[in-house]
Amino acid sequence: MGQRSVSSTSRCQKIITALFALILLPVSLSAEPEARQLFGKKKNGSSQASYAHGGYAKGCLAGGVELAQTGPTWQAMRLSRNRNWGHPIAIDYIKDLSRKAAQLKGWNGLYIGDISQPRGGPMLTGHRSHQIGLDIDIWLRRAEALTLSRKTREEISSTSLRRAKGAYVNDKWTKEHHRLLKAAASDPRVARIFIFPGAKVKMCQDEKGDRAWLRKIRPWWGHHYHFHVRLKCPSGMSGCKDQAPPPAGDGCKEAQGWVDRILNPPPPDPNAPKPKKRREYVLADLPQQCSKVLTSR
Repeated sequence: MGQRSVSSTSRCQKIITALFALILLPVSLSAEPEARQLFGKKKNGSSQASYAHGGYAKGCLAGGVELAQTGPTWQAMRLSRNRNWGHPIAIDYIKDLSRKAAQLKGWNGLYIGDISQPRGGPMLTGHRSHQIGLDIDIWLRRAEALTLSRKTREEISSTSLRRAKGAYVNDKWTKEHHRLLKAAASDPRVARIFIFPGAKVKMCQDEKGDRAWLRKIRPWWGHHYHFHVRLKCPSGMSGCKDQAPPPAGDGCKEAQGWVDRILNPPPPDPNAPKPKKRREYVLADLPQQCSKVLTSR
């Protein structure tokens, strides 16, 4: 009985010690809500002047503007995500490009994918970027009808244009896609456009005129159902962080290198470090102004 009593007392003491250790943990180690949860709950833009705070993958959006769900030359897709918000420059860009798209054979405009959440910031799912209202996903599906119902916009898919894991375009690629991307990249507001490597190589092969715009077309994984437009930070907006500009030249040799590695992948490096699990941002990781963006009406 005496031994059991001592053992029981010892266990109780250990439990009490552990509980005190938890209570006395520094406040900084207590669980903070993830920034994506905070920004994902906001249904409307903040009542502030429009401003892109921080960088494309680490920031927020003040005074976000909602792209109308349907316009004369566009429709916003996947409305349940509530990601049809952006900086006014992005909204104007979409309207301008969609009017040009409506002049293409067989196109009546554009289907617009994700822009940003109402107040930008990290998203609940999907993108790491799209945080400051200056990234735009544009579907590669030809926008024949601009009368799609909300339900249809949730269910239909865009059109994949890749073949051989992105090394080539498939038979759904058209001259109109080339013209659309040329128009998109030729706009001075654009910093770069991401699309699968085979599309960049195809455009390099087919372009017979001015090639300057090709510099902005950058190969990237995925991006065969849509292309991703990244706009420059607005002039004079010092709190917005631009990405470094693309290297000089048309980038065609680089894109061909991507294709070569898809077709003949190098052997895996046995000494390569294992990828680390991505840490989700908390509000303190973002620019200081983002707390006001969250609390503004």
